[in-house]
Amino acid sequence: MGPTPPQPPKQPIPGIDHIIAVGSGKGGVGKTTVSVNLALALSGMGYKVGLLDADVYGPNVPTMLGTQEQPLGSGDKIRPIATKGLKVMSMGLLSPGDKPLIWRGPMLHSVIQQFLRSVEWGTLDFLIIDLPPGTGDVQLSLLQSTPMTGGVVVTTPSAVSLEDARKAIGMFQQLRVEILGIVENMSGGPFGSGGGERTATAMNVPFLGRLGLDGAICEGGDTGQPVAMFGESHTVAVPFFALARTLLERVKNVGAPAGPSMTISD
Repeated sequence: MGPTPPQPPKQPIPGIDHIIAVGSGKGGVGKTTVSVNLALALSGMGYKVGLLDADVYGPNVPTMLGTQEQPLGSGDKIRPIATKGLKVMSMGLLSPGDKPLIWRGPMLHSVIQQFLRSVEWGTLDFLIIDLPPGTGDVQLSLLQSTPMTGGVVVTTPSAVSLEDARKAIGMFQQLRVEILGIVENMSGGPFGSGGGERTATAMNVPFLGRLGLDGAICEGGDTGQPVAMFGESHTVAVPFFALARTLLERVKNVGAPAGPSMTISD
C-alpha cells in the first residue's frame, strides 16, 4: 500500500477571527447549554459572536434561544438569523419539528460545509461551534477542513463522562486542534466534583472551570431564556462570564490559527 495522500489545506472562513469547537465525548453533559451561554457571555462582553449548531441529528440551539425563525436566502448564500445579540445557524431552523434526519456521511459533510461557507457570517470575533457528542463524521468534516483556534471539551465529574471526555480530547489532539481546555459542568450534588480538573491535570491540558448544577440554568434553556443573556449582574450567569474570561486568556496565548489576529481587551 502506498503512502497516505496529503490532506488538502484547511481553508479559513473570511471575516471570522476565531473558530472554537465545543465538544463532548457523550451526550447529556450540557454541552449545548455551555455553548449557548458561552456565546452569549462573549457577546455581552462586546464581541461579535456567531453560533453554529452542528448537531444536525439533535439540534437544540433554537429551543435554548427561544426561536424558530427560518433563515432566508441571499443569492447563493444563507443569512443566519440574528437573536439575542448572536448570529445563529442550525438545522433545527431549516427543518423544525420532530422529524428525524436519516443521513449518511457524505450528506452530513455537504451540509456542514454549507453551514460554514455558504452562510453570510459577516465579520465575527468568534464563531462558536456546538459539535455533536462523540467522535463521528460531523466532527471530522469540521475539524479536518477548517482551521480552528481550538477545542473546548465539556464533561460532568462522573467517571463515565470523564472516560468519554478523554476520547474527545484524543480526537482533537489527533486532528491537531489545540485543546483550549476542559469545562466541568453539573459540578457538585450527585455527580461529585473535581473529576474534570483531575482529568485535565492527568492529560496535561488546561482546566477552564466548573459550572454548578443549578435548576435555573436548565429552566433558562428550556424556556428560551438562557441565563447569560441577562448579563453578569444575574447571579447564575456569573460562572459563564468567568468561563468566557478564562477562555479569552487561552485564546490570547494560542493566537489565531490563520489570517489576522484579533485584539482582545482586558
